[in-house]
Amino acid sequence: MTGQVKAALRYRFAAMLYDTLAVLGIWIATIVGLVTVIGDAVVGAWVQSLLFVELYAYFAFFWCRRGQTLGMLAWRLKLQCAGPFRPTQALRRFVAGLASFLTLGLGFAWMWFDRDKRTWGDRFSASEVVREPPRLRKGS
Repeated sequence: MTGQVKAALRYRFAAMLYDTLAVLGIWIATIVGLVTVIGDAVVGAWVQSLLFVELYAYFAFFWCRRGQTLGMLAWRLKLQCAGPFRPTQALRRFVAGLASFLTLGLGFAWMWFDRDKRTWGDRFSASEVVREPPRLRKGS
């Protein structure tokens, strides 16, 4: 891809923590909105499905639009690939990320053994996560 520094796992996990907080905020707003409109508790598979779709939409929107989620932005991480990041790549990256979590982090730890330092999500979406250098402020 480029000669930029590949993002270390600690920065990726820090970004994931930030994104978790953002997604929890979205989910809380959704649940509060549904309870307000329905006037009763909201339970069932349809609510879980809605929250799952919101999770995917959060990541797919930011990956395809900016190449970085809010958490990635905070830690100066950027998703890079040969061309524009496509929704099909976002779906593959999302599924690989889920598989990485379901295998207790094996997909993330994979980067320690991979010659290109890429996780399963990087591999399956034909992309990589790099860490951008800090920006110099004007007048500094």
